[in-house]
Amino acid sequence: MRRTMAKASFHSAMNLLFFAVVGTVVLSSTYLLTHDTIAASEAKEKLKLIAEIVPSQLYDNDIVTDTLQLPPNELLGTDEPSTAYRASLNGEPTAVVLQPIAPDGYSGKIALIVAIRSNGEINGVRVVTHHETPGLGDYIELPKSPWIKQFDGKSGENLSDGDWKVIKDGGKFDSVAGATITPRAVVKAVHKAVQYFSQHRDELLRQPEPPTHDHAHDAAQEKKP
Repeated sequence: MRRTMAKASFHSAMNLLFFAVVGTVVLSSTYLLTHDTIAASEAKEKLKLIAEIVPSQLYDNDIVTDTLQLPPNELLGTDEPSTAYRASLNGEPTAVVLQPIAPDGYSGKIALIVAIRSNGEINGVRVVTHHETPGLGDYIELPKSPWIKQFDGKSGENLSDGDWKVIKDGGKFDSVAGATITPRAVVKAVHKAVQYFSQHRDELLRQPEPPTHDHAHDAAQEKKP
């Protein structure tokens, strides 16, 4: 009797192990098959949003390739390196696009892009991804609400630190009644991005040095038979 029960338990355990392994393989395969597609889709959407906040008349360089890799930074809310996109016109820097993260949204992190002109003014803010409650947090997306355009033209010069809050908290930014956690998180993240720009302005706006021509190397090459 005991041997029969032990044998049955063994077979049950083996069946569970088999299905667990199969399930893991299926999930892993699905992730590998969809990860690149999802990443490519997010990148495409991000570039579309960048075009909205950095209009073509602001630059004549290739903004997609003129980038800086920024280390993780508390002001940006990042725990991994992020990319800054740089716009320039006739060789002069005009704007930088940062990618801050608001870590304290109602339902998790809110990924943003913030375009800041060389004079420190915000040219535009857009939400890249979020997990806020549908119907409550949706208004931070421009297609659903103009709320995000409140940041246009704002800077560390024309707003004090105390102004970077929703009106309910004594600041200058509107919010929807009953749904203030999301806008609080976004306003705070944008404010910190402005502070980051102010602290790293020279680095962000510095144009890359043109490659130097090695005349000595050329002369040596000419002397070779």
